[in-house]
Amino acid sequence: MLAIVAPGQGAQKPGLLTPWLEIEGVSEALAQATATTRLDLVALGTKADADTIRDTAIAQPLLVAVGLVAGVTLLQGGHGDVYAGHSVGELTVAGLSGILSYPAAVKLAARRGREMAEAADLAATGMSAVLGGDQDAVVAAITAAGLEVANYNGPGQIVAAGELAKLDHLRQYLPPRSRAVPLAVAGAFHTSFMVPALAVLAAAVDVLEPGAPHGIVLSNLDGAAVTSGADLLARLVPQITHPVRWDLVLQSLEALGVTGLLELPPAGTLTAIAKRHLPGVELFQLDRPDQLDAARAFCARHQAAA
Repeated sequence: MLAIVAPGQGAQKPGLLTPWLEIEGVSEALAQATATTRLDLVALGTKADADTIRDTAIAQPLLVAVGLVAGVTLLQGGHGDVYAGHSVGELTVAGLSGILSYPAAVKLAARRGREMAEAADLAATGMSAVLGGDQDAVVAAITAAGLEVANYNGPGQIVAAGELAKLDHLRQYLPPRSRAVPLAVAGAFHTSFMVPALAVLAAAVDVLEPGAPHGIVLSNLDGAAVTSGADLLARLVPQITHPVRWDLVLQSLEALGVTGLLELPPAGTLTAIAKRHLPGVELFQLDRPDQLDAARAFCARHQAAA
């Protein structure tokens, strides 16, 4: 069984779009997405520096745009058995699984990113990854520090978020064999600090007409398979104020009997997590068009084995 996964914010890197522009039809798709977002996605994905694309309002639509370009090119009208996206990566798989069109997915990512960026500007907040330690003890420490859990990425990796001053003192609360690593992000995403973005995002979702997904789509709100395209869209709004439950997605992938997991570009983050927590599952990191033949063989091998 084949799982296709899409990374979230933080995975972006300068020039991530450059090699994909050589593929027929990509420039046209990006032009359409640029028109709907009013962002020059080609320039941002080929010429912009790391600081520019770290901006939440830019990173989110750019990640969805490149992920969909690669995914559509890879599948050539086919589909995966299971899809899952980390945070904004869920919009990538919404587009790839048929729930949203390419321009609709990128446009929603742009709105999501813009509203989350504006919410983040209201307070001095950030995020830190807590590595190691017993999960219950780490969660208790985060709460005791006056912070919130933003991501459960799997055993041994939880992300804390909240006011910068409180993050600075988090290490004083952590249990033995754990440490906090500050993340280069602009705010406390997936926490109560994102509440100001809810109303506008809900309005943006309400006007969409989702299609039925082909394949199983797992929600990172709770790791469950969505029942319809409308079900996924309904989960996208509360998702921004609730922690990403990638740990539950991993459990669902294992329970479904996934044998191969392919990560869309910019790949690396989710395959690294899967390597630690899905032993025996074959992994593929797709980053460049010259990997497409090998990636298609990988997909065919695992779809045939499902």
